[in-house]
Amino acid sequence: MESTTPLKLVEVRGKKTKANSELEAVIRETAKLWRKAHLDYDGSKYVVERVRRMLDLAPPAQRRRVVERLSPEAVSRLLEAAYRLNARKPVYGLMLKTLFYTGCRVSEFVFLRAQDLHLDGEAPHVYVHKAKKDSVRYVPILPALAQELRVHLAGRTRGYLFESNRHERYSPRAIQKLIQQAAAEAGIEKRVYPHLLRHSVAQILLDRGMPLEQLQKFLGHKDLKTTQIYAESSLASVGESYRRVWG
Repeated sequence: MESTTPLKLVEVRGKKTKANSELEAVIRETAKLWRKAHLDYDGSKYVVERVRRMLDLAPPAQRRRVVERLSPEAVSRLLEAAYRLNARKPVYGLMLKTLFYTGCRVSEFVFLRAQDLHLDGEAPHVYVHKAKKDSVRYVPILPALAQELRVHLAGRTRGYLFESNRHERYSPRAIQKLIQQAAAEAGIEKRVYPHLLRHSVAQILLDRGMPLEQLQKFLGHKDLKTTQIYAESSLASVGESYRRVWG
């Protein structure tokens, strides 16, 4: 009879177990299928989510609810490094700064258009129209960032906010590569990826006093429970600091 025991990733004295080997085989076969179907990042993410729903898979109830993030100092180093990557035309730095301060998912960010920016007035903001699950939201931005974006657009009111030399939108993979280059330039050793910036700005906003309900709206979460993970992470940070103070 075929076993129905779910495969779990297990580490035993630095060696792969039988379950790990079977998972590696699944990974190889999955990679073949995805390559054959020419799936990009968004397509592969969609497939994973659909398969989880089809199999009625849910995260373990006791999973550790602490999100990975960058410290404010590391974020500053990353953005400064991004500006240095293309000093004559600092669009790379502006791209990562906008991605970070809007808290956008990379799949939302690449679809931002010039007409989605509302930069005049005392409360400049961005309209995020390609949000997850077809929801939309307005995201506030700092006046200083609004001014940089205004200069970047130079009067342009149509087209993607950030365009390649071919006047096409950047792909999520291109943004990923840009972040990796900036992280290397900044000397950040940990893996840095687009969603890490979203985690980081959310954690910073919460740590500095933004109410959880407002953070939920900023991130575009439909369920407050999704946003709650940042509150749990914030408590974990308090615990770390407390223990560090007392040695």
